[in-house]
Amino acid sequence: MGHRKAAPRKNTPDQQTSDNNSVQPGLIIAHYGRDLVVEDAQGTLHLCTARKKLGRLVCGDRVQWQPSGDKQGVVTTLDARRSLLARPDPRGNERPLAANVDQIIVVCAPEPPLSEGLIDRYLVVAELIGAQPLILVNKSDLFSPTAQAQLQARLSTFTRLGCPVLFTSTRDTTQIKTLSQHFNGHTSILVGQSGVGKSSLVNLLQPDTDIRIGQLSDASGLGKHTTTETTLYHLVGGGDLIDSPGVRDFQLWQVTADDLERGFRELHPYRGQCRFHNCRHRGEPGCAVAAAVSTGDIDARRLASYRDLLQQALQREKERYPG
Repeated sequence: MGHRKAAPRKNTPDQQTSDNNSVQPGLIIAHYGRDLVVEDAQGTLHLCTARKKLGRLVCGDRVQWQPSGDKQGVVTTLDARRSLLARPDPRGNERPLAANVDQIIVVCAPEPPLSEGLIDRYLVVAELIGAQPLILVNKSDLFSPTAQAQLQARLSTFTRLGCPVLFTSTRDTTQIKTLSQHFNGHTSILVGQSGVGKSSLVNLLQPDTDIRIGQLSDASGLGKHTTTETTLYHLVGGGDLIDSPGVRDFQLWQVTADDLERGFRELHPYRGQCRFHNCRHRGEPGCAVAAAVSTGDIDARRLASYRDLLQQALQREKERYPG
């Protein structure tokens, strides 16, 4: 005897509302003060607020959120972060800038003059959060062949540490295509001083930047001329790019002396090799790091930079914990 197929059940209005308001995953792609723009799994943008208990959420955060109206919602849960980039606020407290970054692109140019000390600080941060650093020398068309060769020699210290160095120009499409390959598969952030051409790079890597800004403006309801502190772009060549004006400089304000040693990659093989277990590599007898400098295995400038940053870290610790 056959069985009749049951007619499909229609959701009642209450059930439909419940389904529409279910918690779902999202990605924070922009931040406007207390308001967040969250992208859902389909790529639709929603203006959201966050529950206070979650603390400060930032671009790149993976979250769980619940719709509360037409393209609006409430962020209910922060997913575990793989990494967090932060800087101090005016009161000296930690101010998160971007989350889940796995590649830090340090952008340099002929002007302002390149600072190895600044690159050292960026590389310390990259090492501590587990991100791959990449040094990008922009506006390379302004270099003479001799000047570029000299700069490559200066940067060879970083390439020996496993940090790639790329020369690029926004006028050279071949170089831009090569650069795009380094973004694919990563969540990257551009860092560097003002005037090095970060905005021009973003516009070339993401040709529909203006369209995306318009979408963000529509989602936020704040107008096209409202500035966002940080924005995440899905690059046409693959990968995500976080653009933030807040990372022009890194002062290692929360890095301890122990953190700093971990932040200098070339010091890792010499842990436990010094005569004294608490050696800070500042001229103590039997220092394995100093011996490595004398043999050329560690760059002398990098050790001097480490010592300068160490002195700053120890001074901060002394001020925080006097006596």
